[in-house]
Amino acid sequence: MKLYLAPLEGITGWIYRSAVHKCFGGFDKYFVPFIRPNQMGHLSAREKKDILPAHNAGMRAVPQVLTNQAEDFIRTAARLKEYGYEEINLNLGCPSKTVVTKKRGAGFLSEPERLEAFLDDIFDKCPTRISVKTRLGMEDPGEFAHLLEIYNKYPMEELIIHPRVQKDFYKNIPDLEAFEMALAESKNPVCYNGDITSAADVDRLTERFPDGDCIMTGRGVLSDPALARQIKGGRRADKEELRRFHDLLYSGYCEEMSGDRTILYKMKELWFYLSAIFADSKKYAKKIKKAEKCVVYEGIIEEMFRECELIER
Repeated sequence: MKLYLAPLEGITGWIYRSAVHKCFGGFDKYFVPFIRPNQMGHLSAREKKDILPAHNAGMRAVPQVLTNQAEDFIRTAARLKEYGYEEINLNLGCPSKTVVTKKRGAGFLSEPERLEAFLDDIFDKCPTRISVKTRLGMEDPGEFAHLLEIYNKYPMEELIIHPRVQKDFYKNIPDLEAFEMALAESKNPVCYNGDITSAADVDRLTERFPDGDCIMTGRGVLSDPALARQIKGGRRADKEELRRFHDLLYSGYCEEMSGDRTILYKMKELWFYLSAIFADSKKYAKKIKKAEKCVVYEGIIEEMFRECELIER
């Protein structure tokens, strides 16, 4: 079973990926949150830091690109190849309205003829291998049959499928019948993405799809950073490992960011998900949410790790 860490914008940047890799491992690929090409062809400071080989040491990182312009994708891929990357992922799955209204991400799926012309160009001229992360369509899962016919024309590294449509965002139940059709009819290797939060979820998925051998997970890892290790038969995280994981993140953000408010925003985002793994953590989660100074936050964390035990699963 191959396991991939999903690219979550603003969350799974290089500091987060490095901490997961160092503390828990288990992932075969770590996807880098999307690069949005600009007209000048330059990478932003954040994007450069995210793709630096030194920031992805020891892990197989795959940058993701969000665009509907073939020349931008090709130019960005050439730039990424200079950094040593051999695979680039195309984002056709982002459901954000600000992305979709510009016909990018899942919004590009609403124009299949234009999408096909785009794929013609990038598969003809791109200097790297290309994988694609897609949804089933914009509004109706029935859109996916035609999209799959288009995808089957190109030699993809992988087709990563989140079996929801754009209007679902992350609600409703993934359409496993659509994924089953893709497994049977795709000419490219297929990877499943969506609602994987435990090893039991993977067991249920592989029981239904015994031929499926690749899974991507994102939000499940935010709540349990040792998830990939557990899926592969390893142990769950203990409190000492979680403290080390937290400290790597916190020190990384303190080094990269300035101002208590900016640093604490990142840590509060972390605890929005991670607090669920601790018993009796509600009062500490409230304190973290209210903290405005790093020194106050540090005291809360000391108390929480001292007083709270992990929830039995």
